[in-house]
Amino acid sequence: MRLVYFLAFALLCAAGQPISSVINQPFPSMQAETVDDKVINIPKDTKGRVTLVGLAYSKKSEKDLSSWMSPVYNTFISQKVNPGSGGLFSSFVYDIDVYLVPMFTGIKAAAAGTAKRKAAKEMDERLMPYILFYQGKLKPYKEALDFEKKDVPYFFLLDEAGKIVYATSGAYSERKMDGIKSAIDELE
Repeated sequence: MRLVYFLAFALLCAAGQPISSVINQPFPSMQAETVDDKVINIPKDTKGRVTLVGLAYSKKSEKDLSSWMSPVYNTFISQKVNPGSGGLFSSFVYDIDVYLVPMFTGIKAAAAGTAKRKAAKEMDERLMPYILFYQGKLKPYKEALDFEKKDVPYFFLLDEAGKIVYATSGAYSERKMDGIKSAIDELE
């Protein structure tokens, strides 16, 4: 019976467990591009702003990254795109930068251009400024950000100085979003 309780507890903890090994570490410098080739340097270009960065570096992780699109859009982006659309709850707007970044590394780096062109044709224009394409080496990020599994996306909340204050991974869940929102609230 103890084993059942232990396994249930372990699964519950793992489902929304933040990645604690990177907390209070600076986010490593990353240069990425928007669909229209605008270069964004994280955290250099986000200094002075709280920033949520989602990273995915495998085809399998893109599905879980996609599960975050609507919740992230509704929580952090929609008020920027449609000011005043929050109605009664518009005072609860989070004013943060958000970037979702598919990473094209190694032999897959050549596919970045094709992915950008496809995104330009198929993506909702309102999302385009928030999707960045990284092309380059994976190892520096894997080491600095403690990427354990390549088949899940990773999310990092950066404070105004570019330091990681919260991190999580995997498919979207309300518990994970609540963790991000709580971390943002603590920064204010």
